[in-house]
Amino acid sequence: MSSLVAILTTATLAFAATNIDDIFVLTLFFSQTSRGFRVVHIVVGQYLGFSALVAISLVGFFGARAFPRSWVGLLGVIPVLVGIRRWIRRHDAPVHVKVSATATTATVAAVTFANGGDNIGVYTPLFASSGGTRLTITLLIFYLLLAVWCFIGYAVTRHRAVARVLASYGHIVVSFVLVGLGIYIIVESGTLRLLGF
Repeated sequence: MSSLVAILTTATLAFAATNIDDIFVLTLFFSQTSRGFRVVHIVVGQYLGFSALVAISLVGFFGARAFPRSWVGLLGVIPVLVGIRRWIRRHDAPVHVKVSATATTATVAAVTFANGGDNIGVYTPLFASSGGTRLTITLLIFYLLLAVWCFIGYAVTRHRAVARVLASYGHIVVSFVLVGLGIYIIVESGTLRLLGF
């Protein structure tokens, strides 16, 4: 019983520590549902991006060489480009903007994955030090907590005061947050050294 508690505690702390910033990003995505983003596509995108991070971390678990962190950091360019594009289109009519389900899901998945350098750094050794049972329980906890994260991000946007602010300024904030997030990912991952800076 105590070993189960230890597994649950370790998995919860590892998930929370590596995904705390995702609450803010998810909240911003959910605030944009009137601009073409749909709740189901945001949730699916979040799960796809997170699953890609888990898959790469599992490569480490199975003893293969994971992608160098600096290469993963190149994905930081994606949120920068998305943020710039959203800033350029900030004056477009919000209600009539149509974004395909695939584009919405892919955008959320790409941002989730690009923001996951720390996830890979934490999950790979965590998985590598786990047996089969421990790994299975850890992954179950991760995916349950991901649902909780999505619910929190969605619930925050339903708060009347928050919803008003996000409806008025969310599309502007999203642009800056995505660009800042992309720059942070590139710098934090050591990608600048890869590019010769």
